[in-house]
Amino acid sequence: MNISGHGLKDHLRLLAPLIVLIAAVWVLRMVLDFAGAPHIVIHLGASVTLITAISLLAAVLLVHFKRFGGYANVVFAVFLLILWENFLIVLAITFSAFTGFQTIYTAPQYGGSSYPGRHILGHLTFGLGFGTLFGAAMDCLLLWVLRLLVPAAKAGESS
Repeated sequence: MNISGHGLKDHLRLLAPLIVLIAAVWVLRMVLDFAGAPHIVIHLGASVTLITAISLLAAVLLVHFKRFGGYANVVFAVFLLILWENFLIVLAITFSAFTGFQTIYTAPQYGGSSYPGRHILGHLTFGLGFGTLFGAAMDCLLLWVLRLLVPAAKAGESS
């Protein structure tokens, strides 16, 4: 697979700090939950959804300023970050289903239910699908605006 001259490894290398950031917030969220912090603190202080949204914005900035490619690269970057976010959430739901230990991801007030399979399926279909579509639309719009207002430096130019 090659998108604008960049393969999967190139995309993962570009997105590695963002992937680590999302994972770190996910771990923080789980630790806060295991420590018994109030759900509102966990919900507002360690939001995987919020950090993923911020990461999507950072990804389009990386693609633009590093001259990493175009719109196809942005869409693929969004897909990878949304896939990673949903994988981590599904992992937490699966953990809860197998251990019986309720986490914030399985709490009824945050979308959990007595049917973890349904919740997992929702993340793997609607979460991944709509997250990618919406994220790609917003990031492509942002890339278009960036290209209009802030042209990336050409190779060999210094700022």
